Amino acid sequence: MGYFANAGQILINFAFGALIALLVLRVLLQWVHANFYNPICQFLYKATNPVLIPLRKVIPAWRNVDIAAIVLAWLLTAIKLWLMYALAEQDLGALGLFVMALADLCDFVLMLYFGLILGRVLLSFISVERANPIVPLIFQLTEPVLRPIRKRLPSSGGFDLSPMVAWLALMLARVLIVSPLLDFGMRLAQSA
Repeated sequence: MGYFANAGQILINFAFGALIALLVLRVLLQWVHANFYNPICQFLYKATNPVLIPLRKVIPAWRNVDIAAIVLAWLLTAIKLWLMYALAEQDLGALGLFVMALADLCDFVLMLYFGLILGRVLLSFISVERANPIVPLIFQLTEPVLRPIRKRLPSSGGFDLSPMVAWLALMLARVLIVSPLLDFGMRLAQSA
């Protein structure tokens, strides 16, 4: 693969990663009932509404989960993978591509949570203005993951070990769930 193909893959990863991040964050913020009037939430809604509102007429939400945004993120992930493999001059079967896209999207969410928990840990060590709009969002997004772990851990003298346990669980999920799913999708894609 040449230099231009490598540069193309970087650009594709960046562009599609940004779009997928917008959709995934929107789903997660709705799931945790984030403050709609937060400027970051406002940006996410304004950026994704033009596509999601018409799509919701076909794919309705289920409870508090925006299924249309999840499906769109999955399709964007599939397009990203198809473009990446096309630049590498490899052909993939459709079924395998969609399984690989599911694995890649799951991996994206797991790594996003890894970064959010890291952000929360760093915020606990430094003095940050709580009025900053990103601070409450990071706490709201990570609390559903950390709270159940914190309840089950014994008291450790004021030191919160739940982020380390969550990181361990996220890394194990990547190895035990995402990697086998990605391998299965690759086998399906190459056999087609």
